[in-house]
Amino acid sequence: MTMRAWVMALLATLALSGCGYNDFQRLDEQTKSAWSEVLNQYQRRADLVPNIVATVKGEANFEQETLTKVVEARAKATSIQVTPETLNNPEAFKKFQAAQGELGSALSRLMVVSERYPDLKANKGFSDLRVQLEGTENRITVARNRYIQSVQEYNVLARSFPSNLTAMVFSYQPKPAFAVQNEAAISAPPVVDFTKK
Repeated sequence: MTMRAWVMALLATLALSGCGYNDFQRLDEQTKSAWSEVLNQYQRRADLVPNIVATVKGEANFEQETLTKVVEARAKATSIQVTPETLNNPEAFKKFQAAQGELGSALSRLMVVSERYPDLKANKGFSDLRVQLEGTENRITVARNRYIQSVQEYNVLARSFPSNLTAMVFSYQPKPAFAVQNEAAISAPPVVDFTKK
């Protein structure tokens, strides 16, 4: 081999190693794995709902509307089919995220309302389910944070030079991240009033 062929081979090797193709593969798998953990935790929460609802139904005077909203939110959240393509479809991702947000809100409302029922609060089964739900919500938060970090790493690679050229050639689009449903509502500080009325 001539010196020129060696130089060309070396340049080709350096160009391919700097293109980011393997990094895209690694980070794509990392985001899929992180997403699977998010889904796993959402499924865990959905699996707890029937037990919580059954326990709460035992409370004779419990608000039926609150229970109905939880059941409906669970049905909606579990009816959305999630595929690996969901990660690459911002609209489907947003729809899934909204359904999970509705279930979380309905469960939060159920827990707040349950505070008004001393017999229910004293129920050991309900207390255990409540602890499991709180633990699951924490796991969901951790899993979402890991997913957000994975997506950030992938998206930085997809937008940085020279790996953005590889992204264009192989159609590696940035992935959607979790977003807050109502950013304006949470940006306003809470109003606290200690005056007696």
